[in-house]
Amino acid sequence: MWIFGWKGQSGFSARSTAEEVTEGIDAAGLTAIVTGATSGIGVDTTRVLALRGAHVVMAVRNVEAGKKLKESILKEIPSAKIDVIQLELSSMASVRKFATEYIDSCLPLNILINNAGIMAPPFSLSPDGIELQFATNHVGHFLLTHLLLDTMKKTARESNREGRIVIVSSDGHKFAYSEGIRFDKINNEAEYNCYRAYGQSKVANILHAKELARRLKEEGVNIMANSLHPGEIATNLGRNNGLLNAISNSFIKYLLKTSSQGAATQIYVALHPQVKGVSGEFFKNSNISETGTAPAQDEELAKQLWDFSMKLINT
Repeated sequence: MWIFGWKGQSGFSARSTAEEVTEGIDAAGLTAIVTGATSGIGVDTTRVLALRGAHVVMAVRNVEAGKKLKESILKEIPSAKIDVIQLELSSMASVRKFATEYIDSCLPLNILINNAGIMAPPFSLSPDGIELQFATNHVGHFLLTHLLLDTMKKTARESNREGRIVIVSSDGHKFAYSEGIRFDKINNEAEYNCYRAYGQSKVANILHAKELARRLKEEGVNIMANSLHPGEIATNLGRNNGLLNAISNSFIKYLLKTSSQGAATQIYVALHPQVKGVSGEFFKNSNISETGTAPAQDEELAKQLWDFSMKLINT
């Protein structure tokens, strides 16, 4: 149970905060993108990356909220380097616009943290006609990673520093449909279950990281890709679901992780020297963990998802 703070091999536990897992780490000279930077654990991820010296690009839906967070962080950390660029992950046009703007800026890219997500909303389709959770949690991040990969490869090559792609999944992947990914029923409203569809998108996050890691290793590229479960956190992730929103605002919130504890694992995977050379793994509480379900470990399903996703983003 997380509240007991049992430490894993890394020396950290579920109670560790983002500040604690990065203590003594100098991220100066690194440039990182954080999606969903103005909400939940994205806020602490952005702040601690800046605190450790990284140049952080906040990829956010609400630019005004991004600017306010930037101002807040600069008051605390006057030396922080932060930029704000608009990104709506559910729209492939927006993802392409963001990527073009980023590439045109000529900034390097050492770390990509695919943090943003939505959870268990009523059935709806994205602007591209894809079930909203799958579109936002997986397809948007898949496309973003695809478009920025050459920039990351160039940065890793020229800087001689390992690049890291961090994909935020969830233990919620265990509640996915039995097939893991329902390729032929992604947009089937009649059989839609908001919780299982969320789980499906989280399985996709894990499989994306695994297949990307395999391909990068095969190519001999110095970029690592990993996925993670941040923990049960008191955030507004369930804002689109009345039941989840009520639970997260009840007494149960006192049993959940704080935002800083929730951000710890992705910050650990993004920055810690212990993760150097580690790729294709699933992390929990700042330690490598088993996913625990067959679909999330299925290499053939990962390859099938890759091909399916490529077709989606190329249409």
